[in-house]
Amino acid sequence: MATAPERRSAWIPWAFVAFMGVVVAVNGVMVYFALSTFTGTTVDRAYERGRLYNEVLAEAERQAAFGWRFELRWTPGTEPHAGRLVIAATDRHGAPLEGLAIEGKVLRPLGRPEPIPLALTQTGSGRYVVPVTLDGAGQWEVRLAARRGTEGPVEFRERIIVR
Repeated sequence: MATAPERRSAWIPWAFVAFMGVVVAVNGVMVYFALSTFTGTTVDRAYERGRLYNEVLAEAERQAAFGWRFELRWTPGTEPHAGRLVIAATDRHGAPLEGLAIEGKVLRPLGRPEPIPLALTQTGSGRYVVPVTLDGAGQWEVRLAARRGTEGPVEFRERIIVR
């Protein structure tokens, strides 16, 4: 009795199974990295902040009533990831703001490394400076609170990129 010749296309189903195995493995790796590197929240206590959003808006309106404006500039230094934060503070008419007490912190926008505290000193008319050494290059968020006597605080946030 004659035997049937072996099919040349017998590998096609196995190629499909191998391809699907590669897709599942790559997706598994991507899910692992997505879940292990991102906490899923960018704001602490997001539910409470959402519930109290009218208070957040009222606070923003109170701060806007001061009319204080801040311009932030990062000036790199000679050491890696070191430099100076320079703030130019003006009132609603563009006049320099004198005698502010500005404190704050610089931190990574995502993730939870320890924030670096800042205390700026006035070096000129409406100009405030603080030297900073950061933990690495990348995106950083500067969060500041300015007071003058009983006025304030007025909060200011801006992101910088350090190379």
